[in-house]
Amino acid sequence: MEQTSELKMRVKELIVRQLKLEVDPAAINDAAPLFGESKEGLGLDSIDALELVLGVEKEFGIKVQDEEVGVKAFASVDALCDFIQAKKAA
Repeated sequence: MEQTSELKMRVKELIVRQLKLEVDPAAINDAAPLFGESKEGLGLDSIDALELVLGVEKEFGIKVQDEEVGVKAFASVDALCDFIQAKKAA
């Protein structure tokens, strides 16, 4: 299993690449909300969510089965890393 800091950077790079964002991956706050109107978050929307789910499934070889799980799992970089690690460990 990857070290947490390496996984976080990989997730940030995936977010930027998958969504074609003009943001430095290192500038994304680990705990900031990915969705919504928060100033410190990325302000992603439902279309971005679909793209991100597809990217995570492909990149990490895991399935996001349920929308409710996905909402919690994709709340922030920290939450997404926890979700990926739990799925990989299962």
